[in-house]
Amino acid sequence: MSAVLDKPADEKPVAKKPSTWAAPPRPVWEEEPSKAGVAGKGLVLSLACLAILFPLWIVIVTSLQTKKTIDEAGGLVVIPKGITFVAYQELLSGGQVQRAALVSVGVTLVGTLFSMAVSVLCAYGLSRSGSLGHRWILMTLLATMFFGAGLIPTYLLVQGLGLTDTYLALILPSAVSVFNILVLRAFFMGISQELIDSARIDGAGDWRILWKIVMPLSRAVLAVIALFYAVGYWSAWFNASIYLTDQDMMPLQNVMIQLVQKQERPVGLSAQVNTGELSALALQMAVMVLALIPVAVLSPFVQRHFKKGMLTGAVKG
Repeated sequence: MSAVLDKPADEKPVAKKPSTWAAPPRPVWEEEPSKAGVAGKGLVLSLACLAILFPLWIVIVTSLQTKKTIDEAGGLVVIPKGITFVAYQELLSGGQVQRAALVSVGVTLVGTLFSMAVSVLCAYGLSRSGSLGHRWILMTLLATMFFGAGLIPTYLLVQGLGLTDTYLALILPSAVSVFNILVLRAFFMGISQELIDSARIDGAGDWRILWKIVMPLSRAVLAVIALFYAVGYWSAWFNASIYLTDQDMMPLQNVMIQLVQKQERPVGLSAQVNTGELSALALQMAVMVLALIPVAVLSPFVQRHFKKGMLTGAVKG
């Protein structure tokens, strides 16, 4: 007998799980795209990707070339002729660049943790309608988005607090972003109030509710905001240029600016550049690559949270 006869009559066929990479279903009122439209979109996206990746390719290739190859190309190299890691070995062998990289890593880690702690606490307090003075505090924060004291009063404040020539000057003046607080607040307000009320009935306080309920439900927006803060600290150079005078305390971005401006005689590197054994341009490109690595590594892990974290946090509330 056939296997079909053994199958119960009331058994329904199992629906196939849609593929993760499958395109979302098209609305019934939307027409199918034409071949020319699909080809045009593909061409535009390809050109956009090329415009982004081609300069990055030039920077990476130039950093891996010898001085002879760079001189023959007349500057930036497009087509590589061999690979050498002399520039990276020179940068990571000690001296100012390695110290600046450690400073940037330390400032980014400490600054991101501090900024996230302040932003989460402030946003959670402002998301509770019954908190003391939350409306006036919210209005004050909103006012700072449109009105600022300016550079000179800010510098005088930092100087008056004794923060000049300290690493705190790289963190505290830009520790909190009102925009990030508003995004977190909107997301926290979208969490079910019944869930929080049930936790209060069970005896949980605000600290426990924030740590055990609110933050686990807000992983997406917290990851996005943490990335924003981390990229901001890692890429920052202005605070160091006006608040620091000690060259040994400069972060990586400021050293990169010095390398680009001084071109033939980078600061704090060995005599190989001055004697012509190593190209100053290769060193400049190598520093740029080192500055891009952390962002390039972290972004893919947070990319899946961007839509849920930013759009939901910006629309709700």
